[in-house]
Amino acid sequence: MDLNAQWKKGCIRIGTPTNLLAAAMSFLPVLWLCSAYNCWPSLDVVLKAWGLVAASFGAFYFVEPISYYSVIGLSGSYLVFLSGNIGNMRVPCAAQALDATHTESGTLQAEVVSTLGICGSIVTNLIAVLLAAFIGASVVAALPKVVSDAFVKYAAGAIFGGTFGNFAIKYPKIAVFGLAIPLALIYFVKTPAYITIPAAVFGCIAIARAFYVMEKKA
Repeated sequence: MDLNAQWKKGCIRIGTPTNLLAAAMSFLPVLWLCSAYNCWPSLDVVLKAWGLVAASFGAFYFVEPISYYSVIGLSGSYLVFLSGNIGNMRVPCAAQALDATHTESGTLQAEVVSTLGICGSIVTNLIAVLLAAFIGASVVAALPKVVSDAFVKYAAGAIFGGTFGNFAIKYPKIAVFGLAIPLALIYFVKTPAYITIPAAVFGCIAIARAFYVMEKKA
């Protein structure tokens, strides 16, 4: 068995039960609350609540594992879906780690580098969250309203924009379609988000594949 196969086998052996255990454990607070206060919701209420969530975020069930895989790899996928903050922290950190080490995406070396970047972001995130729990609220309260509003409204967009810019420099032809497809769907076709997001992601993947095939034939 080659090194790449050994790496993937080890990731699956550790990552799958860990993520399944975390998913099961996430129900414990709800089960305790319902049991302690005898407030069990009916199946109809549970399904309706899940339906609302699925309608809003269902597209991400398919888009995120596929679109992020080239940056975070297999081991990173287990880590990011366990720790959260995927798009606004884990993926940018993994992308910057690959960029800083000039590592080619899709290789075993990229998996190791992106995993280290993600692990670093998780440790940093834990420290930041701990500090924020004690001093974050007082710091935000002391900031001018215009600054605190800017954090709420524009911080996520700034992070995603920076990540997009990082890849746009490397792949400018694909970046054009990455902007054109969602803009066309939003402003001209007026499709809802659950259609726009998968169309933009899988559309860019198809275009990138087409460019790759054309370059191979050239």
